[in-house]
Amino acid sequence: MEEFANLPTTAVSDGLGGKNHMDVGIKPLSAHWHVYGRAFTVDAPAGENISVLEGMYNATLGDVLIVDGKGATANALAGDFVIGLAQSLGLHGVVIDGVIRDIADIRELDLPVFTRGSTTAASKKTQEGNINVPVTVGGVEVHPGDIVVGDVDGVVIVPADQASEVAEKAKERIEKDEKREADYGGSPEKAREYIENFLQNNKK
Repeated sequence: MEEFANLPTTAVSDGLGGKNHMDVGIKPLSAHWHVYGRAFTVDAPAGENISVLEGMYNATLGDVLIVDGKGATANALAGDFVIGLAQSLGLHGVVIDGVIRDIADIRELDLPVFTRGSTTAASKKTQEGNINVPVTVGGVEVHPGDIVVGDVDGVVIVPADQASEVAEKAKERIEKDEKREADYGGSPEKAREYIENFLQNNKK
């Protein structure tokens, strides 16, 4: 798990072959936030947060709460109080395919929250959903225990049985990028050399 603590989502995405990245509409409320951890999943009816709280209660220290809120934007699935509860319970972060409210106060809490945006309207509390079941969030299927990595570029999901392989590929990608920067960065001549080589190898 700790392999993913400092890996950017771009490298993890490359390690996954460009797969399993959530819809671009799901982004962190603060650009500096980076989250990683095992997924604890919640399947919540649109705008309803009973199961969000149930998921938080049953999640394990260091988990990331992944909420399938059906992409609904009329009612918030959490506000600053609920996110504060998640922080008190030791969750690493919350990813919601839906919206939240109390953005300013949530930013002050500094617990990474990824969402489609915000609304003024409070959550409803009339229907229950399910927890710890497979869900689809931002177009990506997420199973309990999968690895979640998120930052300013978005959120990616690593299937649990691919974690070691993807982490190694992500680190190799970072090393390759660093070497490329060292070889070609810093001057117009090196930039032109790189582009010329690229075009010769890729242009038909």
